Amino acid sequence: MIRRDYIIRAIEEAVRALAEISGFRQDQRWEEAQQAIETQCKALTGLDERSVAKLSEMELLALVAQDQPTSLVQTRLFLVISLLKEAGEVAAAQGQVQQGHDFFLKALHVLLGVSAENEAGELPSFVPRVETLLQSLSGAPLPFRTLTMLMQHYERTGQFALAEDMLYSILEEKGDDREGLAFGVAFYQRILRQNDATLLVGNLPRAEILEGLGDLTHRQKL
Repeated sequence: MIRRDYIIRAIEEAVRALAEISGFRQDQRWEEAQQAIETQCKALTGLDERSVAKLSEMELLALVAQDQPTSLVQTRLFLVISLLKEAGEVAAAQGQVQQGHDFFLKALHVLLGVSAENEAGELPSFVPRVETLLQSLSGAPLPFRTLTMLMQHYERTGQFALAEDMLYSILEEKGDDREGLAFGVAFYQRILRQNDATLLVGNLPRAEILEGLGDLTHRQKL
């Protein structure tokens, strides 16, 4: 019970901090918003938001998890994701487009990593969703690694048509090399194991899967 109460208090504090930052941002009080973001980032990681955005996901996890109970680590990561999103909004609003992009992209990578480990798939209301971060990144090409992470996320969550979209973005980038085509064939073969109802919910009927599989198989022979 003590541990549960501790986590609840941590979430409540996170929500209050994010609401304050959002208020500063909406009032265009940029300096105060940046100071609040930096304060929260340093409390969680010991680093400011720009340094956090440069870390790998594993490095960030190590910092967030240091000396913390396992049950609280995910909540702290959720807060970092939200802070990075706010930092991106503040940067973009001030014309710092590349800086904002870097914040949004790091937030997306961390969110996809956390979602992959979170079997329940439930996110607190204060955490930005994948679609929200993608919208913030719209207009900029996504790195190959991001496309791969998104494809895995969509397949894992049963959004098969979106996973296929990511697959073809990957293939466009890689070209018709053997590795890329084999990757696509394996994807189609995996989801063919799903029943028809599940495939329909994922907006990718079996007939379309077989058509895509046939196309890639043909391209492998060329």
